[in-house]
Amino acid sequence: MYNSKIVGAGHYVPEKIVTNKDLEKIMDTSDEWIRERSGIEERRFAEMGVDTTANMGTKSAKIALERAGLTADDVDFIVFATLSPDYYFPGPGVTVQHELGCKRTVGALDVRNQCSGFIYSLSVADQFIKTGMYKTILVIGSELQSSGLDLTTRGRGVSVLFGDGAGAVVLQRTEEENKGILSTHMHSEGQFAELLCVKSPGNHTKEKFYKDMHEDYKNTSPQMDGQAVFKNAVVRFSQVIMEALKANNCAPADLDMFVPHQANLRITQFVQRKLQLPDNKVYSNIQKFGNTTAATIPIILSELWEKKGIKENDLFVLAAFGSGFTWASALIRW
Repeated sequence: MYNSKIVGAGHYVPEKIVTNKDLEKIMDTSDEWIRERSGIEERRFAEMGVDTTANMGTKSAKIALERAGLTADDVDFIVFATLSPDYYFPGPGVTVQHELGCKRTVGALDVRNQCSGFIYSLSVADQFIKTGMYKTILVIGSELQSSGLDLTTRGRGVSVLFGDGAGAVVLQRTEEENKGILSTHMHSEGQFAELLCVKSPGNHTKEKFYKDMHEDYKNTSPQMDGQAVFKNAVVRFSQVIMEALKANNCAPADLDMFVPHQANLRITQFVQRKLQLPDNKVYSNIQKFGNTTAATIPIILSELWEKKGIKENDLFVLAAFGSGFTWASALIRW
């Protein structure tokens, strides 16, 4: 069996910056309240009718391919993670295949695992490469969430947290031993699905979903029990990181970088203390982008690539927790 390694990373975020001060003008909230509870200072909102989930993914993918020294013609498969597709169906993976200008009719798979979607997608791509089915796979996380947020006082508990953006990596076959993705670990606990969800479109009520879209705020807007999510996240983050380390006979002290999903700075700091990691081994950018759901981790990988923050043989752990509940980790030797 082969191994798979990341050979390029790229990201794209919309130009429009929305600060906490901007949100103060349209809802009953404050910069201090948002920073204290989440660590977020600003986020990016897409320009409606210009940016889409798919084309942000395409832009990030083009950068990743360029950094890998490859073109769209080298892509064998596309895995696209998002909770905010451009259409109810189809998913955005096929749109990326078209927008990239792939000459071949390569397959495209869409993954709906929300905040852990990118790691789930990375794991799927890794399996395809390990078996020899594909050599080069694009893995994309992209979210355009601003258009679905309730930007009023009623929705402030959720709406202040999220932003738009996209990130992508190029995963490619390698025959180097103990290099690339060492292992991935995925879990779910569906009994908590309704603690963080949007119910419509769906078939959970007697009404058609299009009626919900006009009449039922609680069904059509994101609902979250923030306290329950936080309590579960700090436990599952730590567990799934340790699972990855133990599977590869490693310890937290061996890590060169912890790349967490950017859900809440307090969650990251809690896990950092539990693993006893210094600040220079933990990467956070939630301050400037907010929670971009499936895009948070690939955006970080792209920023590290730009800053030359990744060195040969560095040991990275990626971890995420989110709606479902689902959580996942990946241990990578660069």
